[in-house]
Amino acid sequence: MKKIYIIPLFLITVSCSDFLEQNLVGQYSTDTFYRTGPQAEIAITGVYNAISFTSSGNALWVFGDVVSDDAIKGGNATDQNDISLLETFNYTQANEYLDKIWRQNYEAINRANMLLYYMPRIDMDDARKAEITGEAEFIRAYCYFHLSNIFGSIPLRTEPLLSPEGSAKAKSSVDDIQNQIEKDLTDALTGLKISPTHFGGVSQGAAYGLLAKLRLFRGQWQSSLDAIDALEKLGVYALRPLYTDSFRDSAQNNNEDIFEIQQLRLQNPSMASFLNQYFGAPAYNGYFFNQPTQGFVNAFEMTADSVYDPRLHYTVRGLRDKYINGEDFDPRWSSTGYLNIKHEQPISEVPAGTVGESGLDYVYMRYAEVLLMKAEALNELSRTAEALAPLNAVRKRARESYLYDKHLEDFGAVPTDLLPDVALGSQSQMRDAIRHERRVELGFEFHRYFDLLRYGKVAAEDALQGTGFSYDKNRYFSIPISELQTNLLINQ
Repeated sequence: MKKIYIIPLFLITVSCSDFLEQNLVGQYSTDTFYRTGPQAEIAITGVYNAISFTSSGNALWVFGDVVSDDAIKGGNATDQNDISLLETFNYTQANEYLDKIWRQNYEAINRANMLLYYMPRIDMDDARKAEITGEAEFIRAYCYFHLSNIFGSIPLRTEPLLSPEGSAKAKSSVDDIQNQIEKDLTDALTGLKISPTHFGGVSQGAAYGLLAKLRLFRGQWQSSLDAIDALEKLGVYALRPLYTDSFRDSAQNNNEDIFEIQQLRLQNPSMASFLNQYFGAPAYNGYFFNQPTQGFVNAFEMTADSVYDPRLHYTVRGLRDKYINGEDFDPRWSSTGYLNIKHEQPISEVPAGTVGESGLDYVYMRYAEVLLMKAEALNELSRTAEALAPLNAVRKRARESYLYDKHLEDFGAVPTDLLPDVALGSQSQMRDAIRHERRVELGFEFHRYFDLLRYGKVAAEDALQGTGFSYDKNRYFSIPISELQTNLLINQ
């Protein structure tokens, strides 16, 4: 007898202003579902939904920011104590947030596996069928990329759970997981399009970008460059004049954004982002989590006339600033003196009564990151002089914010000596410059901790000193107890 699956109602974005609503389909058996094109559209939307930020179940910010040197938990001292235990590396396997990140990613993986398993029998347009297959393969790769970076060796599931017996699965090595990610992304490229059928969907550029990042993490420098070269040859992506375009609701899905997770306000069921409430000021019903550290703020360069890198203003607000609504920053809002704002909307866009209903997308990869990956790969191949161009392109865009952002003081001219081009130095000096640039360019986009760990023991322990972190002991987080209790083939 076939198991019954409940297929939830979701939305598929089809243009900047129009959304295709799929009617609630109730209960279907696998004999009757995964048969038609419309059912395939519902299923792939469910895969996308599983990686969204519609609930606190998506804890990527905890593992990308809070456990790094860029942030502390924040919030009320006694609220979400399991996050505090993670950032001091003094947690147990019963930690709620280990369970959250595990369940959220494996839910997306299982939805992708179900769709991919039944995709061959679906009767629909061949080109769209290949594209949906590529979208599911990409999202599975995206989830395994995060899981393997957080937990290391984990169960590798590429088939759906069709029986209770299939729930037990031994761990695969990190190398095997990464090989599967490589395969999924390479396979996905055969069906994905340069411009996706549905607005906001996975594109060829996204697959090339994640492929480049995977290879960078594996130290496969030339292969990473090959993927970056393929991405750039698409002729789609460029740096925006305004750094803030990727973090404003009205300007997202632009030609710098390579992959972003779509969120939409005031839908039923919700498609909004909860991050606006989790990171926002308490005066507006925010929970003021994920607070920037002084060390992060100090990483931003400043001229002799005390003019800061404008990316600090675009990422963090504190006592020396106005908050996002134009009011004075209240020191009671943050124990560090700062709040991050990349995921925040002003009350003119999201009134306090609907603060948890943000329309801001989560931008996972921007072209700026691709340029920094290119610089890193070139430098590690001892092509240090060539690494200057992509690195300095990122710095140039940042300093020229003063030419395009009328809200900046001294708008109209680049301040003297602000963010000068990096000059040619040794390979080691260039490595430090690129790592610095990643930190300030990509701050609070949930990448920092993963970078620290891939940099190796010395860099990670230096950055995380005082937290209780030991690279040998804490390189990977422990698999949650919920998985160990139900999957007896895992030996932690």
